[in-house]
Amino acid sequence: MEDALGVFAVLCFLAAFVTSILLTFVAKRMAVKFGLLAHPTDDRFHKKIIPMGGGISIFLTILLACLTVTVFIEFFMFNQTTELFGRNFELYIQGFAAKTIQLWIAIGCAAVLFLLGMWDDMKNLGPVPKLVVEFAVAFAAAYWGDVRVEFFIESRLLTSILSTFWIVLIINAFNFLDNMDGTSAGIAIIVSLIMFIIAILSKQAFVACFAMVFSGTLAGFLVFNFYPASIFMGDAGSLVVGFFVALLTLKTTYYNSMEDIRWYNIIMPLVIMAIPLYDFISVTALRIRQGKSPFVGDTQHFSHRLKRLGLTEVQAVLTLYLATIATGLGAVVLKETEWPYGVLVFLQTIMVLGIIAVLESMGKNGNKQTN
Repeated sequence: MEDALGVFAVLCFLAAFVTSILLTFVAKRMAVKFGLLAHPTDDRFHKKIIPMGGGISIFLTILLACLTVTVFIEFFMFNQTTELFGRNFELYIQGFAAKTIQLWIAIGCAAVLFLLGMWDDMKNLGPVPKLVVEFAVAFAAAYWGDVRVEFFIESRLLTSILSTFWIVLIINAFNFLDNMDGTSAGIAIIVSLIMFIIAILSKQAFVACFAMVFSGTLAGFLVFNFYPASIFMGDAGSLVVGFFVALLTLKTTYYNSMEDIRWYNIIMPLVIMAIPLYDFISVTALRIRQGKSPFVGDTQHFSHRLKRLGLTEVQAVLTLYLATIATGLGAVVLKETEWPYGVLVFLQTIMVLGIIAVLESMGKNGNKQTN
């Protein structure tokens, strides 16, 4: 059964990867034709005009993948021919069919964020209307789409509210990460592949396959977005990417109170998201300390700070990738380990972030002495 799921997951990745490459190629040309372009400014890191159609290819690839899978499942369910794939795989198909409503609620929410991002890319909306829509969409996904955390809490309303704040946080974390070529997409790929592994360990076929579709979509886009980028995802992409990352972190099962005594597994999303959250929290703190709005763009992100310490743009992005992998692999270990080693994984993650913070401060001190 696991072998069949693995093969299907790989096929999902490859199909999404090829589709994303084709759609990104088309989106890049269409963005140039219709003037959807990112121009160099003081608060942006790029130095030339770049098309911003990546969000279109990302959303459409995921939409087409979900539509294809839904039609595939409904066809075999309607004709009662699911047994053609064998009894084990038949159970997977029936499981998928039971979750299609939740899937399309999530896709509908992502569509709203996509349109919001497109509007912002074209008209440059302020942070307040964006946040209002983000909170509304996040609550809809949590309450009606069952994209919510349920640890130790039985109230649907309360868990939906808590999940809403988490979803909005992750949306904005990946929006913030979209500040250097390949950063947001690359880190989202790493996170989604880690979620795939954890979903497999938790025997969650639906989440595992969606994680592969998502990572394949972003990998196809990254072909064009890695340094030197020929296309950006824009807010139309980063809002959608952040939303689906949040969805994966909330839909994956880390802890079952009826079966699992490893309660510390509930910290797994924080371990996986350590680097994106470090960037979001550190740059927000810097802006507030400087009397700026935390939602006004600048070049103070973690990747920018690494470059000012002497790294090239590629080295800075790869450093973020490696740091995300380092903390993410700890989350995989956390899923399978016993007390007290699970807590040690969390402490290790804190120490990794501490080392990063110390190195950053040493770099600043060295620059001051040189000057």
